[in-house]
Amino acid sequence: MKYNFKDIEKKWQKVWEEKKVFKTQPDNSKEKYYVLEMFPYPSGKIHMGHVRNYSIGDVIARFMRMKGYNVLHPMGWDAFGLPAENAAIKSGVHPKEWTLSNIEHMKKELKSLGFSYDWDREIATCTPEYYKWNQWIFLKMLEKGIAYRAKASVNWCPSCQTVLANEQVDDEGRCWRCGTTVEQREIDSWFLKITDYAEELLEDLKLLENHWPQPVITMQKNWIGKSIGARISFEVPEKGKTVEVFTTRPDTLFGVTYIVLAPEHPLTLELSKGTPQEEEVKAFVEKMRKTEKRKRTTGELEKEGVFLGVHAVHPLTGEKIPLYSANFVLMDYGTGAVMSVPAHDQRDFEFAKKYNLPIKVVITPEGKELKAEELESAYTEPGILINSGEFTGMKSEEAKKKITEKLEELSKGKREVQYRLRDWNISRQRYWGTPIPVIHCPKCGIVPVPEDQLPVKLPENAPLIGEGRSPLARVPEFVNVKCPKCGSDAKRDTDTMDTFFDSSWYFLRYCSPKEETLPFKPEEAAYYMVVDQYIGGIEHAVLHLLYSRFFTKVLRDLGLLKCPENHSQKEFFKKGEPFQNLLTQGMVNKRWTSIKNLLKGYNLTEESPLKELIKAVLGKEADFSETIGEFMKKHHLTIGDNVKLFFETDEIKPYVDDLESLLSKLEERFGEVSKMSKSKHNIVNPGEMIEKYGADATRLYILFAAPPESEFEWKTEGIEGAYRFLKRVFQLISDNLQLFKEEQNGKLSKNGKDLRRKTHQTLEKVTEELSGRFKFNTAIASIMELVNAISSFKPETEGDRKALKEALELTIIMLSPFTPHIAEELWQLTGHKTLLSETSWPQVDKSALKVDEIEIPVQINGKVRDKITIPADADENTVKEIALSSEKVRKYTEGKEIKKFIYVPGRLANIVVK
Repeated sequence: MKYNFKDIEKKWQKVWEEKKVFKTQPDNSKEKYYVLEMFPYPSGKIHMGHVRNYSIGDVIARFMRMKGYNVLHPMGWDAFGLPAENAAIKSGVHPKEWTLSNIEHMKKELKSLGFSYDWDREIATCTPEYYKWNQWIFLKMLEKGIAYRAKASVNWCPSCQTVLANEQVDDEGRCWRCGTTVEQREIDSWFLKITDYAEELLEDLKLLENHWPQPVITMQKNWIGKSIGARISFEVPEKGKTVEVFTTRPDTLFGVTYIVLAPEHPLTLELSKGTPQEEEVKAFVEKMRKTEKRKRTTGELEKEGVFLGVHAVHPLTGEKIPLYSANFVLMDYGTGAVMSVPAHDQRDFEFAKKYNLPIKVVITPEGKELKAEELESAYTEPGILINSGEFTGMKSEEAKKKITEKLEELSKGKREVQYRLRDWNISRQRYWGTPIPVIHCPKCGIVPVPEDQLPVKLPENAPLIGEGRSPLARVPEFVNVKCPKCGSDAKRDTDTMDTFFDSSWYFLRYCSPKEETLPFKPEEAAYYMVVDQYIGGIEHAVLHLLYSRFFTKVLRDLGLLKCPENHSQKEFFKKGEPFQNLLTQGMVNKRWTSIKNLLKGYNLTEESPLKELIKAVLGKEADFSETIGEFMKKHHLTIGDNVKLFFETDEIKPYVDDLESLLSKLEERFGEVSKMSKSKHNIVNPGEMIEKYGADATRLYILFAAPPESEFEWKTEGIEGAYRFLKRVFQLISDNLQLFKEEQNGKLSKNGKDLRRKTHQTLEKVTEELSGRFKFNTAIASIMELVNAISSFKPETEGDRKALKEALELTIIMLSPFTPHIAEELWQLTGHKTLLSETSWPQVDKSALKVDEIEIPVQINGKVRDKITIPADADENTVKEIALSSEKVRKYTEGKEIKKFIYVPGRLANIVVK
């Protein structure tokens, strides 16, 4: 029989869909299992990262369903966002049309892979049925004071023409999406008070230990960034103002010799006003607005600052302290102002040296004296206080407490806990997102849209020109409304929500996606939540994952998540943790060769004649008068481009006999491995792999290539190997179909017992790997070993034929989570009337694992002289009798006195002779 994967896969996908095999409903008689992969943005095509992510989830879902769980395995679309809007600006296709078309195409691709989704629960965040509940949640947050509007310095991407949350700016100060350097702007924006939950978000990470990858937990801890210290007030009498600083080292307070404000600090310009330094300060502030935030904090820039022309008063000594603004202080951290102690902070030390500011030592190591004039760098360790008034002689830790108490006594400061985390700016000045449901009335101020008027629908006629203000502002019929409170002329808010708002609660909507009175039914959320296994990339550690935790805690506090007393995940549910277990899959990489590496490999340059490159690479003479550089310029190629683009040009293509083979050779010789990306042209199209090798082979290879958490390099020979293995399995079972038409009885031969043992050892291994460890590669490897054992097995008895039949049947079952189509087909071919997808996972027969006989080494005076086969349960006398009867052993014992016989059960026998 031929393994016709195309027909097989279409056949079973149709059966599963028609019979709604993967549909689920709450069922209190069954234990639930919620497995979820992060839903995709509908960009148009799925990529191999999607295939890996969703294949991992599907294996888990299918296995748990066969284990008897009521499995919820949904899929949907994170469908709002800038790419759709940018595509509309570029092509003229409306974002809605572009998005829905992409969803339709990607849905077909996902279905072609046979994923076991309950498609009846499908959601798309761009539909009014979904974003109505974004608006409802926002209004509840507004009512509770969690949502608020404020003017603030925000991250502005000049390319995307919108505000970014802090979490959407990378470590280099660039936009997370397009890579453009981010600017700072003052703008009215909507914020969510995620800082109100900072301590709980931090504390509850303890619950996630051993459930989430440690790097994700560490990243969230660092992002929340808890610091314990003191807030200290420095008065500026000449201006009637107070500058507040936060420090984790109040023990160094007597060493303060200057104070620095961030250029963005509201007091920076105000304090310098009317001073001789006013114009210099203005110029400095303007310069800092144009400087990358990252460079200001990483030490790349030389320390730079400007005197503000005023002094503050030290709260404990009354000394006059100069105020500066400097490039290394940011408004995002602490209070935007720092007390500078150059003797005990390296950054402050460097600034003081540059601007000739005083350095005062107030902490010294025990038993050692430090002098300011002798310091080559700051002393930053704890120690004993000196030059610190009544606190001199105290140890640092004690002084922190005592100095803070003194400040509190004088109302000059207080103990404080601060967080690096900042409130989440959700305002976006773009079109394709959820309209913020607020009306601005000249009489009533900010007025929430009444709930019975939700959803506030996104108008479809907004002009998409990406010019830096919301396109919604250009739709008069959307903007101009009556105030719901007083009836006066008013205007709608024209910002849309950050799309991370949409994805911060979508997993709850899956619990009851058709619910019309609430975002989700509390009783159905109580049944399905929390997500047992969540799967997605580590790149979402401090965006999506942190925001989802925050949202779930807010929705709990709104009363939508009520935990039943008998809830199996009570601890997670009560704490508002949405995901019990997290698996972060590794990237799928692909080898590729850049033109630069190719030229380097052949010692050619862009100025070299093109004909020399053709001769070097293809071994053929070619008459090209151009240089390589001229040719590349003509075809808009760069030296970083994939060589594939070079050899696909119309001029060179005729010289290439086999492009695939050529690229393979060049990649092997000059290639580098990196993440698949459009820019490197090293993407493998899943559709092409499915067409050529089948969905099952594609899934099998991507799961077998490496453990789920690890990166792996895609290789064509790997998927070819997976395809050959499936053909072999299909043929092996096809050749033995007669076994499934007969009844076998009788005893097993030794080989039959060995096969049965191997079968159940494999079942035990696969079951173990699918039950939480998720080492799919080793599970598949063990199935391959079993197939090898089956292929070489020759039945000797009727019992052996029964063992072979069992081995084949269990192989089909064990393969089914990984390669469901071929497994379902083989299950039917072997005479089963029920669907394999609805069959229970088999139990390991422990008796089959028992070994009748074992082989052990026999030592004579510590040296191995033979190996003997003994009954597995043999006692020492039996082992001694068998050992001494061995011809090889007798050679060393005959005529000699046996002083001692030692038997280590199941391991070895040692005979000591005189």
